[in-house]
Amino acid sequence: MKTRIEARVESGLRQARWALVALACAAAPAWAFDLHELMSLLAKQKQGEANFTEQRYVRGFDGPLAASGTLSFTAPDQLVRRTLSPRPETMAVDGNNLTLSRSGRSRSMTLDSMPELQGMVEAMRATLAGNTQVLQRYFTSTVGGSASDWTLDLAPIDARLASQVATLRLSGKAGEVLGVEMEFRGGDRSVMTISPKR
Repeated sequence: MKTRIEARVESGLRQARWALVALACAAAPAWAFDLHELMSLLAKQKQGEANFTEQRYVRGFDGPLAASGTLSFTAPDQLVRRTLSPRPETMAVDGNNLTLSRSGRSRSMTLDSMPELQGMVEAMRATLAGNTQVLQRYFTSTVGGSASDWTLDLAPIDARLASQVATLRLSGKAGEVLGVEMEFRGGDRSVMTISPKR
């Protein structure tokens, strides 16, 4: 037969166990959202168009340099950035081909001939495509938040890219990317806000 003290100890242990179970259940949703789940959400969007505004903070300039235009993406690897202001120019990526157009002139090159630019393109393109394998080829990643309001922090792996870009942060809701922030070595910074077209 249990003594009163033994019964109290057993009751206390039971309460502690239930408290741990309750704590684990409450914390589970935060643990469950990871890179795999985020990429799965993003991969569902096979194409999209959006408007963007961008503020570039450049050392030596008093205020930010503003740009705006449109973005379009078609899975798995077509990405077009069309800048409308302050001057029209287009950057179109299709597979390994990059075409820059401005003032009626166009220049084409291969992405893999410019590893630093390729890394920055893949940060956006692989994220939009939900391509974990490509993203992890160029960056280490940290996911924060939840499916309804997430952040994806990327740190370059490639030394050449890392010598120019310190960090990238993409943010969004569910399967949509709504913001891109880039911190460059030397203190320059770019903040892009993306508004998907419905």
